[in-house]
Amino acid sequence: MSSISLKLGYKYLRSNKGGMFSFTTILAIIGLMIGISSLIVVTSIMNGFEKELENRILGVIPHSVIYSDEPIKNYENLIKDIKNYPDIIDASPYINIQGLISSEYESKGINIIGIDEAKEENMSIIPQYMVAGELEGLNQSNSIVIGSLLAANISAYIGDEINITTSDIKTSIIGSYPTSVNLKVVGIFELKTELDQFMTLVSHDTAQKLKNISSDETLSIRLKTNNLFNADYISQETIELINNNNLSYSSWKDTHGTLFEAIKFEKLLISLMLFLIVAVASILVLSTVMMTVKSKEREVGILLTLGASSKQIILIFFTQGLIVSLVGIIFGIIFGFLLTYNLTNIIILLETALERNLLEAYFINYFPYHINLFQIFIICIISFALSLISSLIPSIRAVRLNPVQILRHE
Repeated sequence: MSSISLKLGYKYLRSNKGGMFSFTTILAIIGLMIGISSLIVVTSIMNGFEKELENRILGVIPHSVIYSDEPIKNYENLIKDIKNYPDIIDASPYINIQGLISSEYESKGINIIGIDEAKEENMSIIPQYMVAGELEGLNQSNSIVIGSLLAANISAYIGDEINITTSDIKTSIIGSYPTSVNLKVVGIFELKTELDQFMTLVSHDTAQKLKNISSDETLSIRLKTNNLFNADYISQETIELINNNNLSYSSWKDTHGTLFEAIKFEKLLISLMLFLIVAVASILVLSTVMMTVKSKEREVGILLTLGASSKQIILIFFTQGLIVSLVGIIFGIIFGFLLTYNLTNIIILLETALERNLLEAYFINYFPYHINLFQIFIICIISFALSLISSLIPSIRAVRLNPVQILRHE
């Protein structure tokens, strides 16, 4: 009888005119397909933007910085000890200074970062995003590398001299005054993030002079860890292994953690909102099965009279919800993957039709995507469960029908 239940379940889905599915069934399938494909596309785009931000911002700012209240002496030996730990990919001296950059045309507040230019290839992605000049130009004395937006704001280019003023006070026989030095622009980078507006790079030697510390001292040590989301624990463990109580640490979470938390929260809200589409599609499944139950009351009465069990009656209409759910989810996955993989081409067509750049306000000129198969699996499981629950409710109602009352007027 179970095989008959399955056959009847599929038969009731079909159109009275002989089509594969009835109109209401097609609507339910389309609703599920739209919901699933929308979730796949949006979550993939959000994952892509998150990864781009992770690469562009966390690829530049330190995973973690070890510092002390006083300048760190003999930092090269300390870096050698730190690099012995397996969770540390690399380490280098790091000096962060707040300052003012001035050219003939404009002045801007900036961050001046003193780096070891020889190690920067291992420490950040900036060498890959140089649009003019080379990072190795910092080997020259009194040189600086600046971001593209900052260069545009102060009208500076390669070879121009700009003035840097820091808040550190120098004292001489003629009085006290801020530290100021003229530096030559030897490179321009473009990350297409907010960092292009205020971050500048100088050699570690130049930063030492700006901070007036000796050549064997630094203000902090930059760490690159093998797991940036575990940077706090790795930094704490490194300090404990070094056994230096004078050292402290700060990680990227202290400076940019709120940005990534906001992205995760936004992704969660959008996903919940799109699940409402799936919920609406589940209601369509419920209404489809409910209408079938109502229209097939006579057949249900006959089956109950012939001795069909409640389980078999439930299986007939539950089969309908099962088929609709599977077909809708499968087509939703296919459509979602097709949209995701062709997203760039679709955006280009839209931009051509609208005659405007849809991404001009963003730090990248394309829609990035990253397909997370586990997320898609969760989406499908939740959608499938909602649809099955929606089909089970009217199926249970079918077995409560009284065959005597149904067949009385037949």
